[in-house]
Amino acid sequence: MQSREAFQELIELLRELDARYLGPEWNHQDHVPEGHRYLLHSLATALNVVLEADPERPVFERSAGPNMKHTGDNADALYYVAYVRPELGYRIRGNTAGAVYTSFSLEAGGDGHRSRGVLRVINERELGVAPDGSYELVLSRERRPGNWFELDPRVGQIQTRHYFEEPRPAACDLARAIPLEIEALDARGPRPAPDDASVAAGIRRVIHYLHDLTLGMPPFLQPGRVPSWVSTEPNRFRPPERPAAEIGQGARDALYAQAPWSLGPEEALVIEGRFPRCRYASVALWNHYLQSLDYATRPVSRNRSQTQLEPDGSFRMVVAHRDPGVPNWRDTEGRATGSVFWRFFLPEEPVAPLEARVVPLAQLAR
Repeated sequence: MQSREAFQELIELLRELDARYLGPEWNHQDHVPEGHRYLLHSLATALNVVLEADPERPVFERSAGPNMKHTGDNADALYYVAYVRPELGYRIRGNTAGAVYTSFSLEAGGDGHRSRGVLRVINERELGVAPDGSYELVLSRERRPGNWFELDPRVGQIQTRHYFEEPRPAACDLARAIPLEIEALDARGPRPAPDDASVAAGIRRVIHYLHDLTLGMPPFLQPGRVPSWVSTEPNRFRPPERPAAEIGQGARDALYAQAPWSLGPEEALVIEGRFPRCRYASVALWNHYLQSLDYATRPVSRNRSQTQLEPDGSFRMVVAHRDPGVPNWRDTEGRATGSVFWRFFLPEEPVAPLEARVVPLAQLAR
């Protein structure tokens, strides 16, 4: 029976992940309990996004949330994914729903696989958004009437981004949804009833997705494979840059900067800078597995609307294990190490350097 064979393959992958991925080969041996949580979050995403994926009758499924955190999720964003085939062509209708930034990223990699590279990003500047926030776009290999964009023959999925700058993290609101529809341009009829072959294919898509998020990725901060905007020196940032096209699910119209923090129990990391003119900007804290920290109950991220600026318009962010009683505190959850990640979408000017220094917590409070 095909489905039983595929199900056993999934079980074997989970065993392999426990033995190999959560070990020294991927440098995760000191983070095993959190690693199990990461694997379960990744499995939840795979079940939600790819188990029932059908490029002939696609649906945008939410791919991150409070209980589906992976590959650098964000507290202010809603993300959706639909799997497609370029020869079919699609029409998408949606509404910005109050988001300050909206985009569709056409990415390589189908059959449940995680993105293997960004082919094109279509953001709101090209969507022809109406005064009520609605828009429509057509994606196909050959030109069609309407707001048309050509589909690259390598495309296998569409990733959407919807960013908000509000006092409360948008991702916390599980009732919030983006009006978003996608349909194949030519009618495909009803979906066939599940059978042994189709269920087995769905399970193997789950295997592909889970494998790509784990064993299919190199160990973090591997020499020679670190993007130029990622610092390997604790508490020091490199200049923000655009992610390379070959980095799947990277926003090609944003600037990123990332650095590890390393703090003792009585230390704080102070980061000073200035927000550029841009569509969206924020800082977020991630754990060892690039999962956002608990944005539902702790102040672990901060966008511009949540930031108290200095009189000259600059900001001072503070990363510490407990509240020092100063503005813009980011809570490490007591973690000695983790990652600080900055995003600047559609910047209209260069981003000022991010100056960081470690200070005694008592001194900062004074």
